[in-house]
Amino acid sequence: MSYLLIGNISALICEENIEPLANARIRIYLPSQNYGVEELARGIFKDLRRLSERDVQAKADHLLAESMLDERGNFSIAWEDLHLFTEPLEMDICLNSVPGKHAGQQEWVQFHLSTFVPHWKRSKDKYLGAFAYVVPADKWAGIRREFGAWVIAGSVKHADTLHGLSSLRVEAYNALNDKLLAACQTTEAGRYRLYFSRKDISGSLLHVLKNGNDIFSDGPDVYFRVLDGNRLIWQEDKDTALQPERQQLKHCTKLNLFIQPAPVEKKPVRLSGWLNDLIQNSRSKPHYKDRYVVY
Repeated sequence: MSYLLIGNISALICEENIEPLANARIRIYLPSQNYGVEELARGIFKDLRRLSERDVQAKADHLLAESMLDERGNFSIAWEDLHLFTEPLEMDICLNSVPGKHAGQQEWVQFHLSTFVPHWKRSKDKYLGAFAYVVPADKWAGIRREFGAWVIAGSVKHADTLHGLSSLRVEAYNALNDKLLAACQTTEAGRYRLYFSRKDISGSLLHVLKNGNDIFSDGPDVYFRVLDGNRLIWQEDKDTALQPERQQLKHCTKLNLFIQPAPVEKKPVRLSGWLNDLIQNSRSKPHYKDRYVVY
């Protein structure tokens, strides 16, 4: 009898935005310790508690199976009948990158996620189970910080109607050096998501001077511009970056933009050819008669 566990693992950026743990590695272990019945009944989630290299090596002999998550955070992992279906399993996730991290991957980092007993259903010659989990935003922000990666998510809405504005280019700038951090297009619902890394901010740690003291800022102070194609339709004053919600952005940040798009400048229609001549000549009756009227 074999086992097949399918599911999805994603992370919360904010209450309206979720991103998958794309291309992460999932590992399933037999438990290395005994758990009480009540603990297993409610599930034991560790919210991606980082494991040391020693911890990983200590449980290596208990590894049942491992697999990769796809671009959407989905996984399918199978193993042979090496344990009872009533036994608990330990689930770990390994990451070597997150969306927004600068090119170049680091070594794999392993986190313990959960210890649980799947609800197995028997189907012919196998047991089938499912698992899904969304990492809380504060935990995910901490992991993003380890990788030096930021994400800003939100919506671009009309300031009067509050309707989401689609197909617009959103640009975020670092107020310290006016450098473009990231840009993207809004969706049909007006939502956007911007990714950038520490290297996009300054090439290294962001060093700033505030109140006469040298400090290392956790994130940049930002201001925005919005374009429709190549036409700038809305922009913020750089001083907007001094607002509390725009300073030293957290690694998972939600910012909605309420904009009043600049009106499109209407240009007079320019006609050419015989129709233009006819209109121009009609403004001068003598000239018009001289050319088109026979007495």
